[in-house]
Amino acid sequence: MLLSATPPPGARPAQEVRLREEAARHRGLTPPRTHPLASITWLGPAASNPALAYRVTGDGAHLAESRRWIEAAVRLPHWGRAHMPDHDLDAGWLLHHLSLAYRWIGDDLPDGVRALLRYKLLLQGRRMYEFAVASEGRWWSSSYWQNHNWICYAGLATAGYVLGKEEWTQRAKDNLGTVLDLMPADGSHAEGVVYWRYGVPFLAIHLDLLKEAEGVDWWERGGFLANTFRYRLHQTAPGFAFNVDHGDCHDRRSGHSAGLYYRLAAQYGIPEARWMGDLASGELLWQEAAESGVRPGILPEAYLEYLWYDPSVPAARPTETRAFFPDLGLLAARTGWDEDATLVSFKASPGGGHTAWETSAKHRDELGWETLNQGHHHPDSGSFVLVSQGAFLAVDEGYSNRKRAAHHNLLLVDGQGYADENRYHVYKDIPYERQARQRDVLVGAETGWAHATAEIAAMYDPALGVRRLDRTLVFTPSGRLVLLDLAEAGAEREWTFLLQTDRPTEPRPDGSRLIRSGAATALVRQFAPHDASVTCEVTEVEANPTSSTPELRLTRTLHTLRSTAPRASDGLFLTAVVPGGEPAGERIECLDGHGVMFAETGESVLLSPVARRIRTARVSADGAAVLIRAGSAPYVVRCTLLELDGHVLLDVPEPYTGKVG
Repeated sequence: MLLSATPPPGARPAQEVRLREEAARHRGLTPPRTHPLASITWLGPAASNPALAYRVTGDGAHLAESRRWIEAAVRLPHWGRAHMPDHDLDAGWLLHHLSLAYRWIGDDLPDGVRALLRYKLLLQGRRMYEFAVASEGRWWSSSYWQNHNWICYAGLATAGYVLGKEEWTQRAKDNLGTVLDLMPADGSHAEGVVYWRYGVPFLAIHLDLLKEAEGVDWWERGGFLANTFRYRLHQTAPGFAFNVDHGDCHDRRSGHSAGLYYRLAAQYGIPEARWMGDLASGELLWQEAAESGVRPGILPEAYLEYLWYDPSVPAARPTETRAFFPDLGLLAARTGWDEDATLVSFKASPGGGHTAWETSAKHRDELGWETLNQGHHHPDSGSFVLVSQGAFLAVDEGYSNRKRAAHHNLLLVDGQGYADENRYHVYKDIPYERQARQRDVLVGAETGWAHATAEIAAMYDPALGVRRLDRTLVFTPSGRLVLLDLAEAGAEREWTFLLQTDRPTEPRPDGSRLIRSGAATALVRQFAPHDASVTCEVTEVEANPTSSTPELRLTRTLHTLRSTAPRASDGLFLTAVVPGGEPAGERIECLDGHGVMFAETGESVLLSPVARRIRTARVSADGAAVLIRAGSAPYVVRCTLLELDGHVLLDVPEPYTGKVG
């Protein structure tokens, strides 16, 4: 498709309009005569989009526009200025786009321009190739789970196929095979939605090039590409405009890639991906373009939307409301997809996810290579994001350079977050054993419930002697949230519960706190401990999200609710968060275990994630959780016995998770 500029058969009027508009968007700008300090990635699509528009329409104005930007790019002695000139993202982007422009319109360019473009592509490709060889085992050359790797090798591959440089294409192909084999098969991405949107399109580009140029079809290899749309879908906020911002996210609006949605829809027959592509390139396009902090942004993808759109794939609005991605330990659950629905996203895993953590350790031991670049990963295992009524209520920090657990919805021990944090590469060189994980996961569209327990004790300084720090999160069918935090240490410690919001929480007469974001609200009620000290503080987070623009600074203000229990060797926090301002629930009296009841919805949550023994006036259970909703069958987690209102509903020798009855 890309090399021949040949899309799937069928009409694509909306995509052609997009292409024409994008081809003309820069006509009022004067190309730079010297290299700006900021990134020049945008110069590539400024040339390739009008080049494709000329191929499609035959309009000479598009040819002239493409030539303007080609001449500007080839005049620059280096591609990239502030960070790794010729060897990183600027060069990767321009190699890809200008190589396509050369392929599409080279024969229609004046001889001198064509020759100069070819020379410049050969020069920049050689520089990129030699750097990749020389730096193997360090940085992007073998950072298999990182967007720089995918973009730079895709750029090198594009130039190699267009110029006939087999040495370049073979190296890029070998890397691509390794990436596909090592990416998590569940489709999740530890760098977060923004870098998914920025980097994964280049994996699809490379696969497209490989199939067209060599006849090699690797679209099913490894499983990541086949499943990654589902990951992206479940990191979409209700209403579809915003994204959940786990990992480094410049903002909550930089998440859509209509071109990639179309390609995944066409390759795997995903109606929801086709639907999302139409939405992103239509109703959401201009607001995404205006508010996104990631450049060049969504508008330059017009060439991909035109070439990857397949009108034969039907479109269908998403309906699935629960998902779990085991590699990243990511649980996502929502009450629906409309803007006023409620969503929670809850994660816990080793740095980079299980596959990357395990495999990079082998690379380090066997090859002496550092293959897991963790600059965009956060100390956020056990944290969650809550969205409801069209607003973010429990929030994440977004992008930061000095990453800290205190910026997330987590827990501090003696005021300390994760060991070795407060730096950019927060997981670099830490012991292999320092891993978080999820256990006891219950999820599925038919349940209405979602449950998981994050084990995060290993993430704290061993000197603190934390033997256990388990966070259990339950999302009820009506969208209420129950959190149970259980902590143990070898000595008395001060345990602090953190909740991050965009505005200060407001105290209520009954001791609860009100979260307010625009018209959206949620009540937070902490049932235990009774003697906690509660404060609300301002937390400032600063970041420079791009090394290519060193003077750029983003500052984010969080409002941190801190609930600190008196010093003790054991800690327990039982918390309910109820969107919409309804009553915040009531605590259930338990002889064993811990419970919260929401009378207005008939929902009861009973938890015992460690002892697995629950005893109340109505319930006798040996299990981690019993989840009850009036008029429906109960659900259990790792349960062997359940007696409800005097009736034995479950009695099995092995722990069972799921619906009872």
